[in-house]
Amino acid sequence: MISLADVEAAARRIDGRVRRTPLVEAGPDRWFKLEYLQHAGSFKTRGMMNKLLSSTVPPAGIVAASGGNAGLAAAYAARELGVPAEVFVPVTAPAVKVAKLSKLGAKVVQVGNEYAEAYTAALERTDALFCHAYDDPAMVAGNGTIGLEISEISDTVLVAVGGGGLLAGVIAALRDRVRIIAVEPVTSAALNAALKAEKPVDVRISGIAADSLGARRVGDIAFELATDAKIESLLVGDDAIIDARRRLWDDYRIVVEHGTAAAYAALTSGAYRPAPGERVTTLLCGANTNPADLG
Repeated sequence: MISLADVEAAARRIDGRVRRTPLVEAGPDRWFKLEYLQHAGSFKTRGMMNKLLSSTVPPAGIVAASGGNAGLAAAYAARELGVPAEVFVPVTAPAVKVAKLSKLGAKVVQVGNEYAEAYTAALERTDALFCHAYDDPAMVAGNGTIGLEISEISDTVLVAVGGGGLLAGVIAALRDRVRIIAVEPVTSAALNAALKAEKPVDVRISGIAADSLGARRVGDIAFELATDAKIESLLVGDDAIIDARRRLWDDYRIVVEHGTAAAYAALTSGAYRPAPGERVTTLLCGANTNPADLG
């Protein structure tokens, strides 16, 4: 099981290669962790950089499967470390993410309609280092370094969940010190389904946030940590996610993905109601989106 020591080791390893992103006050007892300002536009750069720095990378480089953000993180980390990268993404991946992958120098292969199909295709590349988007100890430990940057002012942290790599890292960093709430779309609720079934299970994926939170099955690491830490999973609908994303723009001029807005939707929709004086931090974890619909 990934521990605080693993997260602290990752923080030392990636120091100087990732940004310590801002933590800003959003209102009385409300904070935003602006992780969307991370290199390559999402938290996954932390985990991917830790993965590459703690691994032996073969001459063929690395390969990843992604709905978008993990691929961008892989491409960025590979470019910074001078190794080749090939990224498999579904044909439904947002054009803004696919274009950015190419700009970062990665070879892009589009296959299938969802992450699971791209993942299967990526596994066929056996000569390169496979970098799992979320269910990997080094990825989880690297992601958890976010938690080390928010612990002092947080009673509760709201975390959007797809495959669970961010949630798992936050649990490893903050369990027993901070209340951690998982937030998932109703239409992409792999963790919620796993907690009910008491094991990871496949779920159907759809909805506005499927490009970033569209894991068909929660990762084993995330399930183990979430179960052990007795994490609660809240569900929010597409309308609530769309509303939360627009509120972030209207009220704060923050542009994020729909998947990222899911965490904030727990507050704006009333799915999570903090107690008086409870200090709540919302992780705003990714911004690889087309802002055209916010005008």
